[in-house]
Amino acid sequence: MAGNYGAFGIQGVSGSPGTGAGAGVSGVNLPALRSHNAALVLDLLRTAGAAGISRLELAERTGLTPQAVSKITARLRADGLATEAGRRASTGGKPRTVLRLVPEAGHAVGLHLDRDELTAVLCDLTGAVVAERRAPLDLGAGAEAVVEGAAGEVSALLAGVSPLGVGVALPGPLDHTLGVLHRVTGFPEWDGFALRDALAGRLGLPVVVDKDTNAAALGVAVGTGAPSGSDSGSGFGSGFGLDSGSGFGFAGGGSFAYLHLGTGLGAGLVIGGVVHRGARTGAGEFGHQVIQLDGPLCECGNRGCIEVLCLDAVGRGTLAEAARVLGAGAANLVGLLDIDLVLLGGRTVAAHEEEFVRGVGAVLEERARREGGGAPVPVRVAPGGARGVAEGAAQLLLAPLFGRGEG
Repeated sequence: MAGNYGAFGIQGVSGSPGTGAGAGVSGVNLPALRSHNAALVLDLLRTAGAAGISRLELAERTGLTPQAVSKITARLRADGLATEAGRRASTGGKPRTVLRLVPEAGHAVGLHLDRDELTAVLCDLTGAVVAERRAPLDLGAGAEAVVEGAAGEVSALLAGVSPLGVGVALPGPLDHTLGVLHRVTGFPEWDGFALRDALAGRLGLPVVVDKDTNAAALGVAVGTGAPSGSDSGSGFGSGFGLDSGSGFGFAGGGSFAYLHLGTGLGAGLVIGGVVHRGARTGAGEFGHQVIQLDGPLCECGNRGCIEVLCLDAVGRGTLAEAARVLGAGAANLVGLLDIDLVLLGGRTVAAHEEEFVRGVGAVLEERARREGGGAPVPVRVAPGGARGVAEGAAQLLLAPLFGRGEG
């Protein structure tokens, strides 16, 4: 059944199932509408978990008629995506049958190609990781070597599983729509390389390509985790437009910036619950905003970029300075976009979580005091840890099935 979802009327995954569903009374795209409604139902099955949800509840929460819900759930069951999860007592009449998602009915691969390391995860329909592989990687070894190495790791990970496809996340800039790389900082030889088509041809699977920061942000926006170091009583979910059914997922009103500091520095932006990529996937090139005109030369060709200042400070072991620089960039984003939250991720942050949360938070607190606009924007460590980008890459395939994470 992998890659063939009769309930959605699509082959593979190429975008949001909901696109075009609300196109007015006349001229409605009925296949798209069916896909949209099926995605709504499937998402509710996902968030209901093992306890399941009844058809009546599905109708109430989606606004669909009971007849429409019955048709959709019948198709989902026929495709192996849903199954009965027992019966629930009713206030009147016979007990209601409840349905649940079948997590193992489909899988997606998330592939994170960092400058020096490859991480690949196999996720079920809930996004849970069921297998993982890591290997050294030299992004400067050339396209042929990188594609061959990545394909080998993915093939080894699958081991008999037929997935929906592969989501690939790596440093930008790149064109998300076409899957073509631009001049990756430090690796100009990748400019113009059609990574999506090359890897899809090698694997024989659908492939989606996005920036590492966008993938990680998507993973947070649709995920079920909680921020590192937080507790369930923190009130985090209710205060930032989060979907209580999916824990950490933003449900339409929340906006945040995910700042990734590792071998480079970039940002993933979620505005109104949706990843903001820009018309050319250019949004989030956070690391190359200049904050010191006569600063050190960056690999991008400019001087005084946040990335080079931050990485230089980390290299010298002056973490407090690195955190202040990162905080200055975060303050720029807060002032420009009026976001609700700043999340920090990447291997450098993971190795020094307390120092970076404290340092970035101090800059935002000072900004709030100067402006007198109330409480500062909070700073947290993003969920997912070292494999957060890879898990987010898998969501490039999974999220559209549930009508999530896309505009």
